[in-house]
Amino acid sequence: MDSPLPSIPAKRYFTIGEVGELCGVKPHVLRYWEQEFTQLRPVKRRGNRRYYQHHEVLMIRRIRDLLYDQGFTISGARNRLQELVHGDRSLNRGLNEPSGLDGESTALNEHAGEFSVFALADVDFSSDNSHDTSLQKELVAIRALLTI
Repeated sequence: MDSPLPSIPAKRYFTIGEVGELCGVKPHVLRYWEQEFTQLRPVKRRGNRRYYQHHEVLMIRRIRDLLYDQGFTISGARNRLQELVHGDRSLNRGLNEPSGLDGESTALNEHAGEFSVFALADVDFSSDNSHDTSLQKELVAIRALLTI
């Protein structure tokens, strides 16, 4: 869309109104997406109030990007998210392979559990599938080096 989304504050939980403002989506759309995307499961507390966590805000931004900016249908966006999650799982499995570089494999293995599809949410992997895995591995390696 036209204007960039605001940065996500360092909070543990966000109300549906806050998430709507952070993601540029109205609350009724968020409630609908909860029905369509099983990955969205906000905590419900007293009075059935929804509280979203940081990773869910990132997921909503990714869904919004797929639907509004990339033109996916709900079904197509659901499938694309599942592809990204499956790719992320196989990427984490690939981190256990020896690398040949001193210490790199160990550092990656130590941090493998910290990576998820949401850490790569702002990267567009839609252009060429043959480069997805190598690009994802490179990004994970860079991130691991930055967090050491």
